[in-house]
Order: sequence, then structure tokens, then C-alpha cells
Amino acid sequence: MSLGSRVASAWRVLGPGFVTGSSDDDPSGIQTYSQTGAQFGYSQLWLAAWAYPFMSAIQEICGRIGMVTGRGLAELLREQYSRKVLVVAVSLLLIANTVNVGADLGAMAATGQMLVHVPFLLWLALIVGVTLTLQIFVPYPAYARFLKYAGLSLLAYVVATFVVSHPWWPTVALGAFVPHVEWSRDYLLNIVAVLGTTITPYCFFWQADQEAEEDFARGRVKFYGKGIPVLRHGDIRDMRADTAIGMGFSNIVQFFIVLTCASTLHPAGVIDIDTPDQAARALRPLVGDLAYLLFAIGIIDVGFLAVPTLTGSASYALSEAFGWKAGLGYTFREARAFYIVIALATLVGVGVNFIGVPPFRMLYYSAALNGVLAPPLMAMITLVGSNPAIMGRHVNDWFANVMGWAIVVIMGACALGLIWSLVSGL
Repeated sequence: MSLGSRVASAWRVLGPGFVTGSSDDDPSGIQTYSQTGAQFGYSQLWLAAWAYPFMSAIQEICGRIGMVTGRGLAELLREQYSRKVLVVAVSLLLIANTVNVGADLGAMAATGQMLVHVPFLLWLALIVGVTLTLQIFVPYPAYARFLKYAGLSLLAYVVATFVVSHPWWPTVALGAFVPHVEWSRDYLLNIVAVLGTTITPYCFFWQADQEAEEDFARGRVKFYGKGIPVLRHGDIRDMRADTAIGMGFSNIVQFFIVLTCASTLHPAGVIDIDTPDQAARALRPLVGDLAYLLFAIGIIDVGFLAVPTLTGSASYALSEAFGWKAGLGYTFREARAFYIVIALATLVGVGVNFIGVPPFRMLYYSAALNGVLAPPLMAMITLVGSNPAIMGRHVNDWFANVMGWAIVVIMGACALGLIWSLVSGL
């Protein structure tokens, strides 16, 4: 088999896992990672490598749940646990996602205005129109292909590192793999924010639901949203490969964004990044137009991937929590509530840009909120993935269980430490 054939074969395997991993590096993530590098230099580079096995394991559990059951995560959690607990969790998810959507839309519009000098509101209206059209009117197979190709735009940040920064690689290697921990509220807040935007609740719901969507698209069930999927030999293996590659891609991009800002902004004394486009602007006088353009184009491109993922995951979760019909494979007439939630989340997100509070400061704290919300959700997900009554012979293996429970403990401890530091004033 030629190299081109191998690449094409590997590309065909990529799907929900790759899209989920790519969407994880949305403009809000870019801002958080830029802030990390600018404020702390190389000292939090290690988070990308150390988060990878946990992120990959928990997303694999979510993907396997969706693929094996053909159902969304919130629907299963509603059946297995208290509906009140799920509604509270989904409500917090909806709030965090809506803030993220608003911040992402604002970042895309501000960056577009920075590149092409047309009014902010015009950019905002154009972006909202495109994202809603894609979700509501484009058939799922074509929409899924669009999302997969959009993820490649993140390569701009890998290229930017080699173009704009010339770090001392032995120091980088040490920072990448050896954890460095400081006991301070700012340092701990940033760890929780990074983990909350990396191992993030909306990705749990999105990947599980997209795997369930794929069951119909790939003929594993005869009717959309109904029946037990009949898995073929290699389906689980391909899903695991897709997830491992997608999460690896996400963490590599995270690493290079932190590295670029740590190598350029931190030494220059630029330690506060309130918006992704501010990171691009700050890079321009230090390293030139090419880095500025790469950062800016990446923000806009990945935003078109991330905004639909954020609104879609929120709508999946809310619709399934209340038993409404949900899925991008349905038309608007078939699942009105599902699409109305998507539209409302997008429009309310637009409003975040006009309430007088810096949206990216809100975004930073919404990432921390995700870091607090994720541990109880991951505990429930790990239990569902271990339940043979739900998963049959496709229950979690020992590695998934160890990684799943370990990240519950780690992120739970970080969240409790942050809460304690905020309450005590330390």
C-alpha cells in the first residue's frame, strides 16, 4: 500500500474523536493556553502531556457508550441517576457553554475585524448566520465532513511555533514532562482552568452523541435513534484510534500555543491576555506579520468548528435530559426543540458580548467552572461504562477504569483546593 493510500485510509477512520479533540482547542481554549504561556512561561507546559492519557481515556468511554448503545449520554445518565442531579449538571453546562459560545463568537468577529476592517456587528451577524445554517440545514454526513476538515486549521499553531519562537529545547523538554507545582491561588486557578478547558464536559456529551449519530450513518441501526447498534469487527478499535489521535492532536496544539506565548510574550513582560485576538496583536510587534496572521486565521477557522460543537452539545444534553427528540440527523420539523435550543444558545451567546463585562474574563472563569463540574460527571460516566447491563461485553477495560477514576480524583482535588483557596483568601 502506498503512503497516499495509507494516509487516505487513516483519514477515513477519523470522525467524532478527531472532531471532538479539535473543537476542544476552541477560541476560549486558545485564550486560556495563551494566558498560561504569557503568565507562567514554561512552568505549565507539562499539563498537555500529563492530561493526554486521562483525556483520551474518558473520551474513549464516552465514545464507546454512544457507539454501543446508540443513545446520547444525558439520556443514559437520566435513566441511571437522579433526574434532578442531571438537570442541575446540564443547566451548569448550558451556562458555561453559552458563555463560551459568546466569547468564541466575539473572538471570531474581533479577529475578523482586525484582518478585514468591516464593522464588528457585521462580522458577528455573518458568523452566526453561517454556524446556524450549517447546523440546521446541512445534512449530517456533509456537516460531519466539514467539521473534520475544519479541525486541520489548528495546524497553524504548530507552524507558528517554528516560525516565531526559538526556544531552548532542553528547557522546553524539561518543562514538558516534569511537573512544576506552586501553591498560589493564581497558579491553581490556572491549572483548574486549563484542565476545565481540556477535559471539558461539553466534549463528553458531544462525542457520545456523535458516535450515536454515526451508528445510523454507517448502517449499524436501521432507523435513526432507534434500536441496538450491530457493531462490525473493528468498529470499537477504529473508534479508539480515532479518539487517541483526536485527543493527541488537541494536546499537541495546546502544547504549541503555550510554548509560542511562553517563548515570546512572557519574556517581553506581556502577562495578561484577555482575548485571543489580543494574543495575535501582542505577537505582531515581537515576531512579525506571519505569526499574527497564523494566530488570527486559526481563531476564525476553529471557531466555525467549536461554536456548533458547544451549542450542539448543550442542546443534546438538555433535550435528552427532558426526553425531547434530539439529533442532527433529524430535520427541524422532526426535532424543533433540539434546534431551537441551538439557536437560543447561539443568540444568547451573542448577547454576552454586550453586557459590559469583558467576555474573556468570564470565559476564564467558565473554564474553571467546567473544571469543577467535570469530576462528578466523569464519575457517573465511568460507572455507566463499567455497567454490563448497559454495555454488554463492551464494558470498560482495566486501563479505562484506572484512568477514569484517577482523573476524577485529580480534578476533584484541584477543584476543592481552588474552592478552599478562594474561601480562605489564600
